[in-house]
Amino acid sequence: MAYNIKDVFYLSTSATVTKNQAGVGSAQLDLSAYIDPIARGRTKGTGLAIYKLHYSVLNNDTSAILAPDDGESGILTISMQAGLGIGDNATGTVTAGATAAGFTAENALLVSGANYYSPSSYPGSVAAVQEYMGPSKDVPYVIVRDNVCLVYNVDSAKKMVDDVQIAVRMECAQITLDQATLNQLLRTQTV
Repeated sequence: MAYNIKDVFYLSTSATVTKNQAGVGSAQLDLSAYIDPIARGRTKGTGLAIYKLHYSVLNNDTSAILAPDDGESGILTISMQAGLGIGDNATGTVTAGATAAGFTAENALLVSGANYYSPSSYPGSVAAVQEYMGPSKDVPYVIVRDNVCLVYNVDSAKKMVDDVQIAVRMECAQITLDQATLNQLLRTQTV
């Protein structure tokens, strides 16, 4: 399926990063309405093609400007992982299923990965989300599991000064898959 305005739609999710907490947290997005990995008769299985992801990391204080506070010094790693199934977890409470290896490019479940550097994390720096891995319009990441998790890891030496919200918006499309491709994707998207 081509990347076009007729077929592409957006899905999004978010998580709140707790101030002064280090470690891993997550938010799970249910994809069961978009995926059917079982081919029935002449009907092929369907998957969700993810073409592009957009991240934001903003101040979670509703009484303040939503941009990151100038005094924020936290650093974190952000990822979207297919079929991880770990649910919604507060900062520092995830112990299984989202190890440091889950954030690396060698993880077959990694749809996208990024690092976030707060405004004062390094002298003279500006707030920035730097994506180090992600799908493309030409080669999307096709999810065939019923969930995708926004997983983040807060640096233990550079915790967030304020609560912040990580949000992600995915450009995606439902696609049909032949049985061989579907079987291959099901094998690679296993935790």
